[in-house]
Amino acid sequence: MPTTESADNDQLFVLTAVLLTPAQFPSVLGDDYPEVCAGLGLEPYAEGYGLVLGQDSEGARWTVATEDVSLVACAIAAWDCGMEYDLSPGEGSIVGAMPGWPLALAVSAPGVPQPHDPQPQEGDPAPLAPPDAEGWGPAQRRLGADEIAMQWAAWREQVDDEDSFAEPGDHAHKGVRRVLEEARGYVNEPPPPGRVRSSFAAGEARTLRVDGPGWSMVARTDDIAFVLLDDEPGEVHPVGRGPALPGLLSSLDELAARPV
Repeated sequence: MPTTESADNDQLFVLTAVLLTPAQFPSVLGDDYPEVCAGLGLEPYAEGYGLVLGQDSEGARWTVATEDVSLVACAIAAWDCGMEYDLSPGEGSIVGAMPGWPLALAVSAPGVPQPHDPQPQEGDPAPLAPPDAEGWGPAQRRLGADEIAMQWAAWREQVDDEDSFAEPGDHAHKGVRRVLEEARGYVNEPPPPGRVRSSFAAGEARTLRVDGPGWSMVARTDDIAFVLLDDEPGEVHPVGRGPALPGLLSSLDELAARPV
């Protein structure tokens, strides 16, 4: 977690920051980039934003959106390496300051009151709040897919038995078949930005993250896929490569949004 710093003249003490671009955004907030932007009241510009989460001198939660994506990306990279970085977006790059936090944080700024939403003024939007991820639903499903992507090796080790795979075909799991059909539809009619994302994996492979109404899929282009469904709480369905999956994953990777 970064050391708190003064971000601007209003003394926003920075706790963390995240990228909000078509290729990188907090999955818990939505299935695609425009959906996440809409939830935050932002226009879904292709260049994206950086979101800076912090507290003011009275302890109130604020989320600052900046167009300086590169600055936020540099700060995140430095913090990930254990280095200090004074994240101070220029006033001209700030799109807006929104009350509240869209993500749950377990930290707070030292020397100020405990985190709380600012006192609303007439006409102010409702404070941002994290999605309810306690019970199974879209947010929890997307978080589950995030976990599989981060812990791929551990999940992959659990499905070495070919009998555990859901294969596309007449006898396939109904929900899995629907997901694969909708994913194929993305190839013919590209979905909203961020529905298909591609990131680095081991070797020359890519990790694909594909989302749709009520489902998420995580896959490696050189391996299998995992499917999660809103209507099957906690269930993870491994999908074997078979004859069709490799081509589908290759086509999805070609249209996927990729981190710059």
